[in-house]
Amino acid sequence: MQVAYHLGVQSTDEERLLKCLLKNKGALAAEGIHVPGPGKYRTLLREAMVSLRGAPASPEMQKSLLDAVLDDNQAERLGFSNQSFISAPAKVLEHGRLYARAGEKTQWLSQVLPEAEYSFFIAIRNPATFIPAVFGRVEQIAFDEFMGGADPTSLCWSEVIADIAEANPGVPLTVWCNEDTPLIWSEVLQALSGHSPELELKGSLDFPASIMTATGTTRMQAYLQSHPPANAVQRRRILAAFLDKFAIPDEVEMELDLPGWTEALVEDMTERYEEDIFAIERMPDVTFIAP
Repeated sequence: MQVAYHLGVQSTDEERLLKCLLKNKGALAAEGIHVPGPGKYRTLLREAMVSLRGAPASPEMQKSLLDAVLDDNQAERLGFSNQSFISAPAKVLEHGRLYARAGEKTQWLSQVLPEAEYSFFIAIRNPATFIPAVFGRVEQIAFDEFMGGADPTSLCWSEVIADIAEANPGVPLTVWCNEDTPLIWSEVLQALSGHSPELELKGSLDFPASIMTATGTTRMQAYLQSHPPANAVQRRRILAAFLDKFAIPDEVEMELDLPGWTEALVEDMTERYEEDIFAIERMPDVTFIAP
């Protein structure tokens, strides 16, 4: 059995990926792909990870978990999604860096169903917008405490990706930028679910539509229906054109108001993020989905 783990992270797709796959549960099941609702597995997986702490689950434990998740369904591939698989929001900057326990937590996760052929999927986001977005989710913690002494300009996603890869040698790891998600939404859905290229998922336009005016969404849907794109590249160009014209400013721009953060700091963080993306794209055993 194949198992796909969508690791999130927080403040990226906001559960839209999981919701879209659940909309297509029947069509995916016809291809041997099962996407259970989060209530079926999130607590079970978390408790199993904590109890095993990286030791392989027994056959009995694996069977019990699969029985609870599958509900007598047959599946060749399972998809699990949880934006807190590798950290709770308050501990995103634990030890002064991004997701310091990502390697350890993914190794723990891999041993819950150790006999499966598993893979990891993760979105990254510019730390200049990621940090304020995640901090907005945290309650009763001051900003300095949340930062944990981390230097904003030193936050690197490439360290997170390298930790995951090192802890899980040879395991497929797929990465994309949250900023690109509206343009590559269909490719992300297909990569995670593993569905056939011929299957057109319901809701495959939900993400770009979520940051576009109603008029823009209607026109985009009509255009795509009357001018079906010949390939993914053409589809991205069409989406980019409509987003450029009809994107809702509040959905694609973010007010940054954090203690000590200046425009110069944000520009520096953004430049470093772009360099970090370049490094991740060239990592071995990493599939990077780009527009």
